Amino acid sequence: MGLWRRTVLPAVAAVVATAALSACANGGGLRVEGPESPPPSSPTPSVAFGTTQPAKTPEVAVDLTKVRVRLLADRHLSSYARTVLSNCTVISRCLSRGTTVDVLHSGRPQQIVLIHTLEKFVFGIFLIAIEPSGPRPIWNLNVEQPTVNASPEGDLVVESKIFTINDPVCCPSGRRVEVYRWNGRQMIKVSSTDQ
Repeated sequence: MGLWRRTVLPAVAAVVATAALSACANGGGLRVEGPESPPPSSPTPSVAFGTTQPAKTPEVAVDLTKVRVRLLADRHLSSYARTVLSNCTVISRCLSRGTTVDVLHSGRPQQIVLIHTLEKFVFGIFLIAIEPSGPRPIWNLNVEQPTVNASPEGDLVVESKIFTINDPVCCPSGRRVEVYRWNGRQMIKVSSTDQ
């Protein structure tokens, strides 16, 4: 009986403790990565609410050299942006990729492209449609140091720095949040909030 208590009881206690701890887990289970476990192809259902998570827009690698050529061909490009792009021989010094979105609700990704100075001071954004014929500029906004994302509703949310009345020249302390929506023909501003 003594041997049984020393060997079986600790094993039973370990099983009970494991079961109790697993009841507190988040339900994610064991995650295995590698070729044996391909990523799921459909959205994961939410157990708590019975809904599905929004599909993530696939990342794209738009060719910034082609974007530069298309932007320079646009007669509506601002003179400052045209000067920066015309003098830019190393593309990464004037253009960079932002987030990938689908604010056109087309099922095909669009790329946010940032235009900036050599010092990486961003002064504008472009929404570029990725098409078989190449990148196509859809919309642009002159804005300083923006953060750009898509909202859960599929709108484009642009947060930028703004100067308040007592700010030194180096350091804007305010921020502006603007929301833009595709109306089927163009991007329209639906809200703007200064903070």
